[in-house]
Amino acid sequence: MITVIKKGSDKRMVEKALSRVKIKKNFDAQKYCGALNLKEDPQVIQKALRDEWK
Repeated sequence: MITVIKKGSDKRMVEKALSRVKIKKNFDAQKYCGALNLKEDPQVIQKALRDEWK
């Protein structure tokens, strides 16, 4: 979502525009730590993916 605040807006209008913005909760990266089980070496996978574009 984009909130446009025009130059010269007073404090009340800025607060009103910002009050409509919904703030998301923080992303919990620890929840997914170690969740990916690979059967190949990551460098081999990366090389294969990069070679696809040739």
